[in-house]
Amino acid sequence: MRSAQVNRTTKETGISVFLDLDGGEVDISTGIGFFDHMLTAFAVHGGFGLTVKTEGDLEVDCHHTVEDTGIVLGKALDKALGDKTGIRRFGSFFVPMDESLSLASVDISGRPYLVFNADFPQEKCGDYDCCMTEEFMRALCFNSKITLHLSCLYGSNSHHIAESLFKAAARALREAVSLSDAQVSTKGVID
Repeated sequence: MRSAQVNRTTKETGISVFLDLDGGEVDISTGIGFFDHMLTAFAVHGGFGLTVKTEGDLEVDCHHTVEDTGIVLGKALDKALGDKTGIRRFGSFFVPMDESLSLASVDISGRPYLVFNADFPQEKCGDYDCCMTEEFMRALCFNSKITLHLSCLYGSNSHHIAESLFKAAARALREAVSLSDAQVSTKGVID
């Protein structure tokens, strides 16, 4: 079974994540409505079972809650992938969201990297600071050891831009984690 449970507690956040790469229940609670919406979209479009319970210092702002959730979700993704045997490894996907169009391209390589190109015309979506989208994706990449190129090619509504980015990343990951008989590395292993 390709799943993992990861818990992490600091002075700023307490987070529990369960991830099943092959589907299942989706139950998200972070205390930030828009972020819950993004993580739900991520799970649904990734075809993942995902439970996230985050308690953070929201009286400060949303930074620790969003970034630390990315850290824990990244660790869960890395753990669920195990030795990565049999995965496709690469995935790319375009997602249109009304006036916005985003592209994600992922390599489950064992080499963490993020290239992020998106501007948010409106600074906030509810209690979510849109700049935290990049911080979340960076935390996810570095803790799951994946390379992700993520770009919004155009858009004028921050809600649509963020949502298209989360959905594109999820769809690209869905393709990359799917099982295949093809050899995915000339080295014979992904690490």
